[in-house]
Order: sequence, then C-alpha cells, then structure tokens
Amino acid sequence: MKKSHLNYALVAAGVLVLISSSLTGGPADGVPASSPARPAKANYELAGRWTGAKVSKLLFDTAVTPHWMDTGDRFWYTFENSAGRKFYLVDPAKKTKSMVFDPAKLAAALTTATGLPYDSQHLPITTIRFVKNESSIQFEVNVPRDAVIPGEKKPPAAAATDANQQQDDAEAQDAETPQQQFGLRGGGNYGPPPGRNQKQLVFEYELAANRLTLLDDPPKRKPTWASVSPDDKTIIFVRNHNLYMMDDQNYAKALKNANDASIQETQLTTDGVEDFGYGGRGGLGGDQQEQQLQQQQQQQEQNQEGQQQDNTRQRQAAGNIVWSRDSRKFALIRRDSRKIPKLWVINALANPRPTLETYPYAMPGEANTPQSQLEIFDVAAKSRLLAKAESFKDQTMQIEMDRPSARQREHEKTESLWAGPGSDKIYFQRLSRDLKRLDICVADTASGEVKPVIQERMNVYIETKPLKVINNASELIFWSERDGWGHYYLYGSDGTLKNRITSGEFVAEDISNVDEKSREVYLTASGREDGEDPYYMHFYSAKLDGSGMKVLDAGDASHTVNMSDSGRYFVDTFSRVNTAPKSVVLDNAGSNAMPLENVDVGPLMAAGFKFPEPFKVKADDGITDLYGVMYKPFDFDPSKRYPIIAYVYPGPQTESVNKTFTVKSQTGQANNQMFMANFGFIMIEIGNRGGNPHRSKWYHTFGYGNLRDYGLADKKAAIEQLAARYPWIDIDRVGIWGHSGGGFMTAAALLIYPDFFKVGWSESGNHENNIYNNTWSEKHHGVKEVTDKDGKVTFEYSIDKNSEIAKNLKGHLMLVTGDIDNNVHPSNTYRMADALIKANKRFDMMVLPGQRHGYTTDGEYVTWLRADYFAKHLLGDYDQSIDISEINRDRQQADHSPQQGAAGRGTTTQNQQQNGRGGRRGSGGN
Repeated sequence: MKKSHLNYALVAAGVLVLISSSLTGGPADGVPASSPARPAKANYELAGRWTGAKVSKLLFDTAVTPHWMDTGDRFWYTFENSAGRKFYLVDPAKKTKSMVFDPAKLAAALTTATGLPYDSQHLPITTIRFVKNESSIQFEVNVPRDAVIPGEKKPPAAAATDANQQQDDAEAQDAETPQQQFGLRGGGNYGPPPGRNQKQLVFEYELAANRLTLLDDPPKRKPTWASVSPDDKTIIFVRNHNLYMMDDQNYAKALKNANDASIQETQLTTDGVEDFGYGGRGGLGGDQQEQQLQQQQQQQEQNQEGQQQDNTRQRQAAGNIVWSRDSRKFALIRRDSRKIPKLWVINALANPRPTLETYPYAMPGEANTPQSQLEIFDVAAKSRLLAKAESFKDQTMQIEMDRPSARQREHEKTESLWAGPGSDKIYFQRLSRDLKRLDICVADTASGEVKPVIQERMNVYIETKPLKVINNASELIFWSERDGWGHYYLYGSDGTLKNRITSGEFVAEDISNVDEKSREVYLTASGREDGEDPYYMHFYSAKLDGSGMKVLDAGDASHTVNMSDSGRYFVDTFSRVNTAPKSVVLDNAGSNAMPLENVDVGPLMAAGFKFPEPFKVKADDGITDLYGVMYKPFDFDPSKRYPIIAYVYPGPQTESVNKTFTVKSQTGQANNQMFMANFGFIMIEIGNRGGNPHRSKWYHTFGYGNLRDYGLADKKAAIEQLAARYPWIDIDRVGIWGHSGGGFMTAAALLIYPDFFKVGWSESGNHENNIYNNTWSEKHHGVKEVTDKDGKVTFEYSIDKNSEIAKNLKGHLMLVTGDIDNNVHPSNTYRMADALIKANKRFDMMVLPGQRHGYTTDGEYVTWLRADYFAKHLLGDYDQSIDISEINRDRQQADHSPQQGAAGRGTTTQNQQQNGRGGRRGSGGN
C-alpha cells in the first residue's frame, strides 16, 4: 500500500459495473434532518472549474529537477510555465543561468525540417540529451504517422507494419503498466513514446552552429532486460528463469537486432524454475515492493502469451542484481516461492477471452513464506557461490548497495553497486521474520563465510536505511532508532562503535553525500528546527565525529534537495501548503544562493484559488500534537455551516498529509481535497499517532498490535476540536474517505464510531489484514515467534478485522474495489460486503472491471461519483443526470486541442468559463 498507489492517472475512463443496494433517500440512523444553516445546493459548477484538465492550464511545473552534466558542476533543467517550456543551463560556480538554445531558432528549424508548424512557445520537446562533449543535444519529436518528412529514411513495408502493430500493442498495455518500474529501466533522457497514429523522429542540434539534423540511425535505448556491468563489458539477463551473460560486442549486435543469430550468449545457471528463478516469475527479492514487481512482471508475461509462441525464450530482466565496482562480480538475493500458496484474479476484459491470473501471495501467519538466499557470481570464472547466511527462520535479506550517481543515471547507468570498494567482500543485512532482530553482515565472496558486524535488537519492528561503507571500507555509517529516534552512528569495520554522528529529538533521514576528506556528511532530517512543523524536511551537514550539525537550507518550509555528485552544490525546492514553491541553488555551506524559479500562481489566484490552511490539534491523549491541512470551498461563507470530511490514510508508513504546495498530482489530477471542498465541504487531512516514521519511534509504533483501531480516536478528536474552534463546521455531518489503508480505516471509522462518522467512501481497503500480504501486515501489527520444547519455531498471528463489527454500521458506506487488484485482493472488499449482508445492513458497492489497485483509467470517474455520494448524504443535494458532463466536456476540449503544440499538452490557453449543467437534481440521503 505505497503512497504512490494512491495517485490516479487522468486517462480515458473504462466501462464500470455498479453493484448498489437501494439508496433509501431517508436519513440514516443518528443523522439529523437538514438544517437551515447548511448550503442550499452542492456547487457542481465551482468544483467543475477545478478538475485536473482545467488546473493544468493554470499551473505548470512546480519544481526544478537538475540534470548534472559530465563536466564541472553544471546542470541543465527544463521548466514550463504560461510562457511555454524552456531549457536552461546553470553554472553554480560562475552563478550564471542561460538558455540551452534559442527556442525561436529551434522552432524555425523544426518547422523547416518537418513541414509541421512550431513556434517558440509550443516546441514539442520534453527532454534533451547532451552529446559530443556537450556541444550538441539530441531529442525526440512525435509527429503524425502519415506526415511526409523531408529526408526521412523509409523502413521496409514489413518493418513499418510490425512497428505500427507494436505501437498499438504497447498502447493497449499502457493502462496496465505501473508508473514506476522499481529501477528496471529508468535513467537517460528520452521523450515519451509516440501515441496512436504517431511516429517518432530523433534530431540532433548543434548548439553553436544552430544546425538541426534528422538522425537516420538514432541511438538505441538500453533494453529493459539488460543489467550492464560498471565497465560496460558484461551484460546479464534472464531467459526461461535462468541467468545468461553476453559480452559488449554481442550486446552491440543485440541493440541493432535482438534476433541476430550470430549473437553468442553464455548460460550461467540451470536450476532456475518458476517461482524460484532469477527474473520474471522467478521470485527475486524479499520485501513488499519486490513482491509487487514480481506480480507486475508476471502480468506483462501473461499479456504477451497470446502474441508470442515461445515466451520463455525472450530475454527478460534479471531482478535485483548488484554489481561490484570493479565489475568482477555481481550478487543477488534469490527467493524461493514454490511453497507459497497461489492467489488469483480474473481479468474479465481480456481479449479475446477472459483470463485467469495466478501468482504466489504470502499471507500473514502462514507457515510457508519465501525463502531467501544470497548468491554471488564470478564473471571471469562464470561460477556461483552461495553465501552461508542462514540465521533466523524465514529471514529476509538485502544487499547493502549504493545508488548510481546522478551523472551515471543521465547515461542510463541505473545498476546498483555494492556498498564499498573491491569485490572480495559484500555487505548485506538479514532480518528475522518478526523484524525484531537485525544483523549487518559481511560475506567473503571467495568462501561464502559470513560474519555479523552490527547487531540490532528491539521489541517492536526494526527499520533500516542503507549502510554507507567509507574510508576504504575501514568505517561504516549505520542508521538506528535504538534511542527512540532515527540517527546515524559511526562504526569501525570490525563492528566497534566509534561515536554518534547525529543526536536529539529529531529524525535523521537520507544521506546525499559523504566527504571523506573533510570528514563531513550531508543529509536530510525532519523535526530539528524549533517552531516549525516537525514534518518539514531540511538539508544539513554534520561532522563524522558528531559535532557541528548545521542547517543548510534555513526557512520555515519543507525542502527537497538534489546534490551534485561532487558534493559542492545542491538544488533546493521549498514550499508549504500555503506558499508557492521556489527553487534555488546553493553551495555546500548553505550560502551563495542563486535563484532558479519562482512558481507563478497568478493565474490560479485570478481564477479564484485559495490556499489551504495548516492547523495543529491535540491527539486523543490531550498531549501529542497532530498536524493537518484544511481545504475550504473557494466561495467559503463563514455565516454558513459546512459538513466536514476527513481524507485518511492511517500509515504507519505515511500519513498522507500534504506538507508542500500540492494543487495537482504528478499525473496531472487535481488535488482531491481541493476539488471536493468546492462542492460545499470542509476537507481535512490530519495525522494520527502511529501514522508516520518521521517522528519518534514511539509515535510511529503507537498502533503496533492494534492495526485496526489505533488511529480512529485521534481522527475523531481532531474533528471535534476543529468544530469547537470554528462555528461554521457542522459536527453532526461528518464524512470520511480513503484508498487502500485509507479505505480500511474509513470502514473501521463507521463501525467503531457509528454515531460520529455518518458517511464513508472506502476504496480498495485491506479490511481483512489476515489476507493482505504478509510483509506489511506482520510488520506493522506484529507476528509472534514461538519456539516449542523441541526447538521448532512457528509463528502466530491474530488481528481484528472490519467484518467482525459489521453489525455496528449506522451511516452510509460505499465499498469500491478493482476486480483484478493483485495488491489488496478484492476478497478484502467482498468479505466486508458479505459481513454487512449477513448483518442485514444497507450499503453500497462498486466493482471496477479491469482495474488494479490504482484505478488508473477509471480514476476520474470514481472521483466524480465520490463527490456525488457525499453531496447526496451530507448536503442533501446531488446530480442525478446519467452523463457526467464535466468529464465529457474536459475530454471533448482535449480531443479538439492541437496535438503538435507544446510538449506534453495540446494547448496552454486558459479556459475558466464553466457552462451550465443539465440533468435532474435529487434530494439525498440525510
């Protein structure tokens, strides 16, 4: 249930099945009749002005993402605003900022080269790559498929047909492809793939000469199946569950023609099988994210099975490979999932026939869990060594690694590297199944012998951050919550503690750079600055001896930083929910600030935008501070009384309370709370004890052992305090909604406090955590390890479920699920529905065909139906027309927008006028 799973892409909505019990139109038990003080109507007109499609014409980029170049500490970035998209080159040492190219000259050159009209505000370029010692750039342009391009090399007819079919197939799979591929590809700077009825051209532009050239043989992208060694000489991949290797010369052939019969490959393993292999369905890795990756790879294979006769012969990515820096060896964690029971979903929309999808899925407390082993490969010897890493029953393991540098990622070098130099030893961590025992170990890569270096023990779950191996492997930087707060400690390579690096009642977060010469570390931390929201992130330097910690980006805001590989400069973008973002570049002393971008919110404000308001209340204990955000309607009238709706996600890995300026998501969807508020609601996001790791360990683990109920009292207490503080909040009309863990919490709220929470919208909730995945449920609720008199170890797990209290329902509850959700399986929702039926409760339910956990193609549809539901039951006024005319209008306008205009959008013209709405309104369910 990662947070990222909560963001919905605004793409074409699919067909939906609505399974609904009768909506009575009368009041629910305990819900008062309408009050004269309440708004007369749900404001569909105002809400319709703040959809993602409309907001995207008022607000463009909100942050600077630097692309660090190969020479010096220079970087380039692109930024779009109402004047169009521009590309800038920055030299922090000289404090200069200039355009990479003259957009007017490039637009003229592109128009001449393609016969398609462009101007400086509507260049069809989203990203660039510097080439030829940074004297030229390359970029992609998508044009109509039938466009006649001067000088274009025509592919053979058969190849063109194949390319068109491949493009159609790729588009058909787009909706199923996850937004993140967890490092399978990434890196490089390439434009988006062409859409239906488009083709892609690649150009090179000489910057000094202003000369544009159409490339007949454009550079080949790194294929998803290739794991390339640091020296670029060895490539590892998977075929039919086993590892294969090729050298750089054969790889060059594969880039030109993957089916070249002269390509020579070496098979490294022969024992890979389904659910115990090296990629695809082989089961690599050990955590929740890796389980999801395995499921995604399986989905892709199943999508291909109807198109290819022998899918097992295709090259696939070898998951989880980590290289030694000298390229002599690589290692991976291989998981044996053969004993894991299978789970299924049926894709009813698959063509030409519905398909059954099968995948291993470990549930909490089950006897069989994936078994992990550390395998180390010698490239020259083509040999494999199994590390002697066994210690805890059902343990998980993870190799300690360093991410590739910023410069490497610019060149598609995305492979992770062993922490530390050389290839004679490798560091890894092993964690007991109950997560209470952690060993940081080092393995001898010649013998496989393993030695624990640092051992950590707690009575709640242990969390980790990457180990840093420094000073020619003589020192280790280790992160621990042993004193109740997350901090870094300096160890010798023999496991001797030298000193703390950070200390105090705050959380040291992620390390960006370690300067071994100055003995200094650069890291983020939260909660250290007095008088600020403790969730605000800042960037710091600290001496390795524990002295001299210094904030480098002072200012009452939350900061996101990106540091150069040299550690001399960093880009800082900062904002609050009630301030516009700014981006600057600073040196590693936090000085010599150079402004980059100030986000222009003028068009938003002119359209009527109002900033949300941060607030602070006490938790139910009357002591703990909770931090939240309130969204009011943009036509807010303090003389009226408004229903209040809480958007919830209980954590414990995140509370989903915005801390920065967030008007739209990365996918372009309008902020849900802003959108909902404009119907006539007060919307809030508020934390709860047990909800977030960026505070104390006490706060984070508050819900340990009580995963169903732990956050509800705080949500209720927060709303009560706000209602007492503000007379325009109607405490008798309280709603709640959430997705995934938030869907689980929403249903629980209506069942634990049925007289307080009157309306709930529950999406894909893990209502039955005994059938959710074992990694999340066992970690955050706890699993008990039991050893009998004979030394046999077993595990016991018990958790309260929403279905057990279905009899308590009094308010209006909507349950929603995607029918092929392979993260939170639909059975969670079905079992909740079954319990409500057996309790003779009226409720509502919607099943989304062909949707997984993220509701990608149906997200916009669901957003509007959610608003209808709360409008009906909290405002007594809702739209009963069959068509959702706002979606139809937005899409009609998008369809008629110029497609060859600015990159990534049809037009930048603002359209703030909202047409009148037709249809019948109904008096609803209060």
